[in-house]
Amino acid sequence: MHKLGFNLIAEASLQTLTQDVVKSSEIEGEILNASQVRSSIARRLGLDIGGLVPSDRHVDGVVEMMLDATRGYTEPLSAERLYGWHSCLFPSARSGMHKIVVGAWRDNTKDDPMQVVSGAMGKERVHYQAPDSELLDAEMAAFIDWFNTSDEPDPVIKAGIAHLWFVTIHPFDDGNGRIARALTDLLLARADESADRFYSMSAQIRLERNRYYDMLEEKQKGSLDITNWLIWFLECLERAIAATEELLGSVIRKAKLFESAAALGINERQRLMLNRLTGHFEGKLTSSKWAKITKCSQDTAGRDIQDLINRGILIREDAGGRSTSYALIQ
Repeated sequence: MHKLGFNLIAEASLQTLTQDVVKSSEIEGEILNASQVRSSIARRLGLDIGGLVPSDRHVDGVVEMMLDATRGYTEPLSAERLYGWHSCLFPSARSGMHKIVVGAWRDNTKDDPMQVVSGAMGKERVHYQAPDSELLDAEMAAFIDWFNTSDEPDPVIKAGIAHLWFVTIHPFDDGNGRIARALTDLLLARADESADRFYSMSAQIRLERNRYYDMLEEKQKGSLDITNWLIWFLECLERAIAATEELLGSVIRKAKLFESAAALGINERQRLMLNRLTGHFEGKLTSSKWAKITKCSQDTAGRDIQDLINRGILIREDAGGRSTSYALIQ
């Protein structure tokens, strides 16, 4: 990936981070607008991608947490940093719109234990009961101290341990799963020694959500032997890396296209449109769309398109007349 050049690396990382944020929330049943997430990430990274859309403060908060985790992977973990992430996840709670404690460990009573449950009222199934809140200061201090110790296991193994340990402590009223996955991404960035993300663990966990929850419940109710959890975690990571080929396919195709002899000497309008076509282009490409996007005349658009057809880059699609459209040759 690092042979592709700065712009393509940034685009690949943007695609992966977008998927990571969207899928991590989706695991918890929360659907975020992918366009808003992508725009929020691009603005924070200073990327000029065109077509940015406004994003609400909830999306911005989730993005802020994820970027702090991945871009700040060398920074130590602290209670204050985790409080900040939690506040990012629940910006409206600070104005009293949610009945949860934000930016602090949970403070439930023994009569109201923190439980992970499913099922209808009266038929609930308790999957897990977290430690009492009076234990949280000590438990989280031990976790953070271990997390910041540099001579602990390989960071990939550490990511698996940290994920399970954090959700088992369950220190917050809500958002524990998303923060656990952010901690996982932080440690995987450490393992890669790079803030650029080219695979999404959260996207793969979303595909395996039922197995993910089964593995968590099995370990949280079982013994302290977490070997099976780590095996599943590593195999899931392997599948995440394998799956990224499809996600980054458009970026790889773009790299090959611009490195090809056929693309030598193309003008800026053509480069702009090829960037769009190999990325996020909505609908069919027509000469009128070309003219509008590149701010040129219809005749100039026609010449640009014909030149790319002659170079073997574009092809005229079957429908003719006013509906004539063009596509990249695969």
